[in-house]
Amino acid sequence: MYAVIKTGGKQYRVSQGDRLKVELLTGDVGGKISFEALMVGGEGEARVGAPMVVGAAVEGEIVAHGKHKKLVHFRKRKEGWTRKRGHRQPFTELLITSVRA
Repeated sequence: MYAVIKTGGKQYRVSQGDRLKVELLTGDVGGKISFEALMVGGEGEARVGAPMVVGAAVEGEIVAHGKHKKLVHFRKRKEGWTRKRGHRQPFTELLITSVRA
């Protein structure tokens, strides 16, 4: 069974046992978190919500908080000067523990 959830402005297709990195969420490591499902499917059938599937939920556990690999933005102007900037986006790593339809 799988579900489509929405968090951080993005949608993710998840099933039980998946680990995924999402935008930073509040909560402590080891804490539980739940999401409403936009779509639930499996075994040849799928239920699509409008906007959420009634009675469906996805449970997860916060595994870690961290920062992604540094993205470097390098800019070179015609005038002869350069500027180098970096950015590391914070994330929360989740372990999906159950998908309920």
